[in-house]
Amino acid sequence: MEFSYLGKDGPDRWGMLELKFAPCSIGKRQSPINIQRNLTVHNKLLKPLTRNYNSVNATLFNKGYSVGVRFEEYPGDLWINGKNYTLKQFHWHLPAEHQIEGQQFAAELHLVHQAAVDGSFAVIAALYQESNADPLICRIIEGLKHLGGENTTVPLGILNINELNRRSRKYYTYVGSLTTPPCSENVTSISKEQIIALDIPLNSDCKKNARPCQPLNGREVDMYDELS
Repeated sequence: MEFSYLGKDGPDRWGMLELKFAPCSIGKRQSPINIQRNLTVHNKLLKPLTRNYNSVNATLFNKGYSVGVRFEEYPGDLWINGKNYTLKQFHWHLPAEHQIEGQQFAAELHLVHQAAVDGSFAVIAALYQESNADPLICRIIEGLKHLGGENTTVPLGILNINELNRRSRKYYTYVGSLTTPPCSENVTSISKEQIIALDIPLNSDCKKNARPCQPLNGREVDMYDELS
């Protein structure tokens, strides 16, 4: 692993660790951000996020700084404004990276997509509050118990990801680092036991793998609201 979330290799020094990390220090479109509702723009040109995910063969992975799921078959796609992005993997951050009105949530799920036409990325970020158990994590909880340290994997077999197809009635979008766009949806629930299960496999200096919020630097945050 080339970076961490604590000490001399922590987020405030990422831009100095390697030349390829320089945008972390000098970039003007970095993620995550603190979303302030009174500064968002209601964009009537935005469309609903159309997701078509399937139950496919999946593998649980541990990168040391994050735990997630990748797919061994085509898992489906996301359409944004007429452009198609294939779901590549999803992973969690503890606590959440994006904030709303300065509130930090218990966890954040990142659904990472890539467009075949130009290689660009789109990431959907879903926020969790600590409450009831999340059905998706319930399906991988046994795999988490058997997941080892950094660079280990656990086959999950056919994974049902139907919950991820749910319609987004409201989301925020902006141009960010690596991900265009990250979208924060309605808050869902995660249990304390699930938070612990996601945390245990991580490296000791990545137990809180949330990058601090970055300056907006004049970027516009657009909002889609189906009810408005």
